[in-house]
Amino acid sequence: MNTIVVFDIDGVVRDVGGSYRRALADTVEYFTAKAYRPTSVEIDQLKSEGIWNNDWEASQELIYRYFETQGRSRQQLKLDYENIVAFFQSRYRGTDPDNFTGYICDEPLLLQPSYLEQLTLAGIRWGFFSGATRASATYVLQRRLGLQSPVLIAMEDAPGKPDPTGLFATVRLLEDGLDKTSVVIYVGDTVADMYTVEKARSLQRDRTWIGVGVLPPHVQETAARRDAYAKSLQQAGAAIVLNNVEQLNAIKIQELLS
Repeated sequence: MNTIVVFDIDGVVRDVGGSYRRALADTVEYFTAKAYRPTSVEIDQLKSEGIWNNDWEASQELIYRYFETQGRSRQQLKLDYENIVAFFQSRYRGTDPDNFTGYICDEPLLLQPSYLEQLTLAGIRWGFFSGATRASATYVLQRRLGLQSPVLIAMEDAPGKPDPTGLFATVRLLEDGLDKTSVVIYVGDTVADMYTVEKARSLQRDRTWIGVGVLPPHVQETAARRDAYAKSLQQAGAAIVLNNVEQLNAIKIQELLS
């Protein structure tokens, strides 16, 4: 197939419900002096706005919004963003500067290397574009999944989503030898991921761009929440929404292309 598949990582390759999201809630709780801890639904509501892909920035925004409900303006608070990042990382990565010891160590994997091998056998090229830091992304891709130097564009390499710069960069690394009009499928679990595909399409109209939504595990606990989340991805541009990334096999990809 003349096809490239690019995967987001968080919520697609690994379940971050008990890691990134837990660290986000911890951070908001800490900086509001334990007055407010956002629920999973509230975090989803923020991310459904499509611009809060960075969890450090999302933490800061929820802190601001809490204090605004208490009658305090953003100008009065003067939050130190670096302190927010440092606290978040102390929970997510851990406090050992040389080794991961935090929540990242307990993230369940949502795909297996054999799935990626099947894509390769079908002639499908694949890589990763994520808002995670390079260290965090490399940890899951190489140490947990055992991939050897996979194509990866991470936080440090490109502007945050929904800016498609990182998606374009990933495709350039993967398309060597392919027709420059190869189809690109981007697989993500957030509204920002689908907006990224929409923006890519508007900037590069000579190529087919397809957004595939994946439901992260934390929204599949009830049918109502699952359906509402799927609808939000579809409204943001997802061609299809899957329960797990491994459902996007070669047969499903062929169906999408036809």
